[in-house]
Amino acid sequence: MEIRLIEAGPWRFGIERTDGMRVPGVAFAPRDLLPLEPGDKSLEQVANVATLPGIVRASYAMPDIHWGYGFPIGGVAATDVATEGVVSPGGVGFDISCGVRLLTAELDRASLLPHLPDLMDRLDRVIPRGLGRGCLWRPTGRAQLYEVLCGGARYVVEQGHGVPRDLDRCEDRGAVDDADVSQVAERALERGAWQVGSLGSANHFLEIQCVDAVLDERCAKVFGLRAGQICVMIHCGSRGLGHQICGDHVRRMDAVQRRYGISVPDPQLACTPVDSPQGRAYLGAMAAAANFARANRQWLSDAARRVFWAVTGHDLELVYDVSHNLAKLETRQTDGTRRTLCVHRKGATRALPPGHPDLPEDLAAVGQPVFVPGTMGTASYVMTGVTGNEAFDSCCHGAGRVWSRHRAQREITTERLRAELSDAKVAVRPASWRSMTEEAPEAYKDVDAVVAASEHNGLGRLVARLVPLGVLKG
Repeated sequence: MEIRLIEAGPWRFGIERTDGMRVPGVAFAPRDLLPLEPGDKSLEQVANVATLPGIVRASYAMPDIHWGYGFPIGGVAATDVATEGVVSPGGVGFDISCGVRLLTAELDRASLLPHLPDLMDRLDRVIPRGLGRGCLWRPTGRAQLYEVLCGGARYVVEQGHGVPRDLDRCEDRGAVDDADVSQVAERALERGAWQVGSLGSANHFLEIQCVDAVLDERCAKVFGLRAGQICVMIHCGSRGLGHQICGDHVRRMDAVQRRYGISVPDPQLACTPVDSPQGRAYLGAMAAAANFARANRQWLSDAARRVFWAVTGHDLELVYDVSHNLAKLETRQTDGTRRTLCVHRKGATRALPPGHPDLPEDLAAVGQPVFVPGTMGTASYVMTGVTGNEAFDSCCHGAGRVWSRHRAQREITTERLRAELSDAKVAVRPASWRSMTEEAPEAYKDVDAVVAASEHNGLGRLVARLVPLGVLKG
């Protein structure tokens, strides 16, 4: 497919509509953030998504867009349930409810630095990470695993691994209510049982950070952030359980979608109507995986809190926990009418504006926290939701890859990466230095440019800049 871009301003491009596109394609990015290398199909994926039955408004790409499975990573699309709008597992991805949570300590950089080596060494021993098995908690049987899949972070807090306030500061108060465990296959359950409370690999991490700059004093105060403060950021998802669920339901939908008169330009966009048996089955299984992911991050937070207290004598308080791989049924005003939409966000964070009814009362005045991780040795950002976001209240979720993992391994040596991180004064505890080269800063876009483009396009507002002091990676 030939993609023709239409410049709609210095920070935004449209994709010229071709046969089959039901809505426009929109990329919230300047030209230098767009994936334009030969062979990259990210923008073609934006156009493909625009062909989905029931899609409304546009197929959107966040500034951190890169090539994904079916949907681009950084893709947002909503379908109208009442007009046979579809749900597509490719619009959520394999790591269902992958997300970020941020915790803060009443401790500043100067006070932490003498403890940092000991803190990193202890976290290194405690936090399971890397490929395959390894976990902080092992269910005694299927019934207990079902409790996690239905209860998410709520179940973990009930077991004493957290405090009630954690749930107030967690998307959906820690759990999606419509999980259907009967739609989760045995193989997915087997994989998940060995991975509850683990980081995984690739770009997942636990990072000790410092607030380098406050960019919105009022909002930062509400979030509990101040200049020089120590934070802990955790990025992980639903591990093998989510991966298995995605694959299983893509195959189910691919086998039946023609019965619904659906033809898609890419088999990775397999889909069925939201209200079909297959659509409801996927949403129920997806919700179960989302709860697994929230429980996963809650257990990791509990372990980090225990280590942090043992080393520094300070506790960690949750700012917020939010997913960036999820499909949600949301009632929204679209084209002058209230509609129930299935909003797919893949590599995109829900960014609720001030006053939204789903926000905790103490955040209602400023909007929902949005976390934009950078890369090892570079900054991460805290943003907040704003009024008037046309992309269904969605924002970017990270820096976004520009190199494949294979290219990063070819071009970045372990010695070079060690030197770069040492020069940046970042303490690193990897599960494997070889896999670390895949996540080198050079493999990603400039996160400063990504958040600037997000703010210019009305996707969110900058609140604070965070810099890494220590990184734990799979």
